[in-house]
Amino acid sequence: MLNAALRTVLLQMAKSSRTRHLIETAPVSRSVVRRFVPGTEAADAVAATAQLERDGLLVTIDHLGEDTTDQGQADAVRAAYVDLLGRLSDAGLTAGGRAEVSLKLSAIGQGLGADGPKRSTEHAHEICEAAAAAGTTVTLDMEDHSTTDATLETLRQLRTDFGSVGAVLQSYLHRTEGDCRDLAGEGSRVRLCKGAYDQPASVAFKDKADVDRSYVRCLKVLMAGQGYPMVATHDPRLIDIAGALAVQNGRAQGTYEYQMLFGIRPDEQRRLAAVGEKVRVYLPYGQEWYGYLMRRMAERPANTAFFLRALATKG
Repeated sequence: MLNAALRTVLLQMAKSSRTRHLIETAPVSRSVVRRFVPGTEAADAVAATAQLERDGLLVTIDHLGEDTTDQGQADAVRAAYVDLLGRLSDAGLTAGGRAEVSLKLSAIGQGLGADGPKRSTEHAHEICEAAAAAGTTVTLDMEDHSTTDATLETLRQLRTDFGSVGAVLQSYLHRTEGDCRDLAGEGSRVRLCKGAYDQPASVAFKDKADVDRSYVRCLKVLMAGQGYPMVATHDPRLIDIAGALAVQNGRAQGTYEYQMLFGIRPDEQRRLAAVGEKVRVYLPYGQEWYGYLMRRMAERPANTAFFLRALATKG
């Protein structure tokens, strides 16, 4: 109950402009945040990607920002992704999808009125073109449950021209097991995560154990399917279950991958890579780091403890 209450408070804080100002102006915040967000500029993301690749890890990069409020901002995010992909390609980091990008459709205009989904799909198409030119691909992040159908429709349209575009599904939603069945076909790439948004009980499991059980049910569908599962979790038990399901379904290493967040369980990331598993690190960058940080702390109490300890030590 305590963790659930803390999660609710942190997700509310993510929307608070006053709390955001207090944290952003705290003298030590930036140094602490760098554990989870390596920088605010594209050059920071490229440098961090290069280091992760030297460590034998794959990368997916998120230009932070969501809930875009005007078309100019949406255009700027599209341009930022195109620029990032060019920089990654020039640095020799994208071949074979070693470094790809993760994209929130709300950041490129999905919520801008009736034409929002159409405009964001057009922007996403341009980003996919840039990714293809760089020799890599794009994964569409999933957001609030109210955007799930629109995001999956954009996925369907993009896959007409770019078959490797990945999807993200969230196990805390009641609908996700069915979505996994729909997306488990040959060539489909699906990242399965638990979910980090505050959703009503009418559409989402609220108890952690129920979310975990849903995760396993969904993972069974994906591992038994013909697609490429991307197992996004830091939970040791779920990592073990994923490995067992891979063996059970006759999957060789490389026909699925693990995904973890930048700065969380880095030793485990490298351990898995050292035994031959594909491990991709979700690497965020940009000015809009506050909401991302709040959701990371809401997901895992240990993240909150780390941040508070750092503030107490440095302050």
